[in-house]
Amino acid sequence: MTTEPTSDAPAPAGGARRHVVEPRFARTWLLVPATTPERFDAARASRTDAVVLDVEDAVDPSRKDAARADVIAWLSTGGRGWVRINDRTSPHWQDDVDRLRGVPGLVGVMLAKTESGEQVSDTADALGGSTPVLALVESALGIEEARDIACARGTFRLAFGSGDYRRDTGASADALAMAYPRSRLVTASRIGDLPGPVDGPTVGGGLPELREQSAVAVSLGMTGKLCLDSNQAPVINEVMSPTGTDVAWARDVLRAFEEAGRIVRDGSDLPRIGRARRIEVLARAFGVEPA
Repeated sequence: MTTEPTSDAPAPAGGARRHVVEPRFARTWLLVPATTPERFDAARASRTDAVVLDVEDAVDPSRKDAARADVIAWLSTGGRGWVRINDRTSPHWQDDVDRLRGVPGLVGVMLAKTESGEQVSDTADALGGSTPVLALVESALGIEEARDIACARGTFRLAFGSGDYRRDTGASADALAMAYPRSRLVTASRIGDLPGPVDGPTVGGGLPELREQSAVAVSLGMTGKLCLDSNQAPVINEVMSPTGTDVAWARDVLRAFEEAGRIVRDGSDLPRIGRARRIEVLARAFGVEPA
C-alpha cells in the first residue's frame, strides 16, 4: 500500500466550499479524454470526486504524445487529477510512466488492463514508488488474478473495466452476469485491505438505469463507480452515500453503546455497531448530516 494521496478536488471559486472527498472514499471517477484539454477545468469543478484524464483507449496511438503533453501541461499549472495510462504490455506504457513521474499535480494513475500484481508493482516503481496505482481489471484473467493484484505492492484500489470484460468473455451487462466479477473484486479488495472497488460505467439508459446499476454495485460491496459524464455524478454520489436517516440511526446506536458502558449484550450487538461505525465514517467522508 502507498501513502494516502491528497484530494484532487478544486479550491473554491467563490460561494460555498464543496465538500472534499478523499480518494479512498471517492464514489465518482470521471473519465475525460486527454484529447479534450478544454474540458479539464470543467471536469475538476464538477461534482465528481475524482477526475481521470484518459491517455489510453480514448486516444488514438497517433495522438498519444500530444495528448500526454496536454495532460502534463495542465497538471503542471495548477490542475490536479488522476491519469489512466496504457497497460503494462503496451509500447506506450514506458512513455507514460517516464513523463508522468514527478509531475506536481498528479494524484495517482489508473493502470489499464491490469492482469497481475507484478504489473502494478512495476508501474509504482517506475513512477517513483509513492504514486498510488488504481488497478483497472478488464479481462477474465484479471478477474481471476484479482487477489494477487489487490495484495501487490503499490495497489491503492481496484476498478472494474466492465465493457472490456464483457468483450473478453461474451457476458451481457445483466446484473446476474456481472455479479461474479464484481464480487471477485470486492472479496479481493477485502483480502488486500483496500477500500471498496470502483464499478464500471453505465453507458446509456438514462438516470433511472444509472441509479439501478449504482444500487446493485453498492449491494455487492462496491463503493465507487466510473462515469463518462459529469451529469451522472449527483446520482452516483447519492446512491453510494448513507442517507441522513442512516446517519441518525448510526449515531443513536453508537451513543447508546457508549452510554451503556460499551457492554455487548447479545450476538446482534457487534454487527449492528460495526455497521453504525461504517456509516459514521462515510458520513464524515461525504459530509452527510443526520436527518
